[in-house]
Amino acid sequence: MGLTSTTPELEIAAVEPPSSPTTADRRTRRSSYYPWLVFALTFALLLSDYMSRQVLSAVFPFLKADWALSDSQLASLTSIVALMVGLLTLPLSLLADRWGRVKSLVLMATLWSVATLLCAIASNYEQMLAARFLVGVGEAAYGSVGIAVVLGVFAPRVHSTLSGAFMAGGSFGSVVGVSLGGVIAVHLSWRWSFAAMAVLGLLLVALFRALVTERRLAEHAADQDVETVGSTGSTIRVPVSSLFTNPAVWCAYLGGGLQMFTAAVLLSWTPSFFNRYYGMAPDKAGAIASVFVLLVGTGMIVCGIITDRVSRNDPAGKWSSAIAFCLISLLALGLGLRLDTGAPQLVLLGIGAFFAAGSSGPSAAMVASLTHPSVRSSALGTLTVANNVLGLALGPFVIGILADRLGLLEALQLSPLVYVLAIVALVAGKRLYPAGLRKLAAQSAAAAA
Repeated sequence: MGLTSTTPELEIAAVEPPSSPTTADRRTRRSSYYPWLVFALTFALLLSDYMSRQVLSAVFPFLKADWALSDSQLASLTSIVALMVGLLTLPLSLLADRWGRVKSLVLMATLWSVATLLCAIASNYEQMLAARFLVGVGEAAYGSVGIAVVLGVFAPRVHSTLSGAFMAGGSFGSVVGVSLGGVIAVHLSWRWSFAAMAVLGLLLVALFRALVTERRLAEHAADQDVETVGSTGSTIRVPVSSLFTNPAVWCAYLGGGLQMFTAAVLLSWTPSFFNRYYGMAPDKAGAIASVFVLLVGTGMIVCGIITDRVSRNDPAGKWSSAIAFCLISLLALGLGLRLDTGAPQLVLLGIGAFFAAGSSGPSAAMVASLTHPSVRSSALGTLTVANNVLGLALGPFVIGILADRLGLLEALQLSPLVYVLAIVALVAGKRLYPAGLRKLAAQSAAAAA
C-alpha cells in the first residue's frame, strides 16, 4: 500500500489535481456553515456507531432466554467488537489516509449497519457472533478517521472542543442505544432493536454520502492543511514513522491513554458499586450509573471548551489544561471513594466523573498539532489504540482482578492513582512540545522537498 522496502514511508504521490483548489480558492469558496454540517453528520454517524455496538446489552435477557446462552457466550458477543476495534484501528486508519477518508467512512458505516441488520435476522449464537465480528470490523477506525475529517475543516483554536465533543459521542450513543434498544425490545422484539439501529445507520450513510465529498472538504480545509498540497499541486505525504519518532507525540499518546483508565473503571463498575454499597436494585443502580456516564461525556465537551479558551494565545496551554483535569479527578475520586456512603461522597464522585476523561479532547488536539495532516487519521488511530489498551480495556480488567482479591471498594480506591502516571506523561509532553513542533516542521519541509 505504498510502503517501500527500505524506509517505512508513504510515497509522495504526484497528482495533477484539477480538484485541488489553491489557498485563495479555498478562502473564496469556504462557507461558515459547511464545517458544522460535516461535524453534525460525522457526529450523528458516531452516535449510530455506539448505538449499534451497545444495543446488544439491552437484549441480553432476551437472547439468554431464547437461545439458552451462558454468560460467557453473551460476553463474547460484546468482546468480539472491542477486539476487532483494538486490532484494526491503526491499519484501517493508515488505509483511510491513503484511499480517501470520505470513502472510508461511508464504507465503514455501511458495513456496521448491514452487520447490525444481520444481527436482527440471526437464528443462533454462531450467526450472531459472525455478525458482531463484522460490526467490529466496520467500527474499528471510524472514531480516528471521523475526527480527522472534522479537525481538517476547523481551525486549531477549537480542536480541543471538537475532539472532546466527538469522543463524548461514545458515551451518549451508548446510553441512547441501551435505552432505546430496551424499549423497542419490550414493545416489539429484540430483533427490531437491531433492525432499528441498522436502518438509522443506513439513512445517515446516505445523507453523509450526498453532502460530504473529498472535494468540498478540500475547499473548506483549515489553513494548516494547505501544506498537504505542494507548490506544484502534488500531494505531500510524510513517512508513517513520523507517528512514532516525535517524543512529544509519545507523551500525548501515553497521557491520553492513561487518563482513560479511571474513566473506563467508572463506566464499567459504577452499577456494581451502587448495587453493593448503596443497596440499590440492579435496575436502579444502572439508572444512577447512567447519570455518571452522562457526566463523563458532558465533562469531555466542557473541558474541551475550557481548554480552547485558555490556550487561545498559548498552544502549550492544552498540556496544562489536561494536567489540571487529571489532578482534579485524582483528588475528587481519591477522597470521595474513602468517604462513607451518602451525599458528600456522591458529590465528590460526580465531580471526579465530570473531569475523569476531560483530558481526552486536549490529548487529541495535541496529537493533531504534532502530526502532519497527511497521516492525521493514523495518528488519531494510534491515540485510539492507546485509549483502548491503556484505558478502556486495561482499567475494568485490572480493577476486576483487584476486586476479587481486595474487594470492589478497595480496588476502586486504587484506580485514581493511575492519574499520577498520566500527569507525569503530560508534564513531560509539555516540556518536549516546542521541540516536537520543530521536528514536525522539519518533517514537513523534508517531505515537500
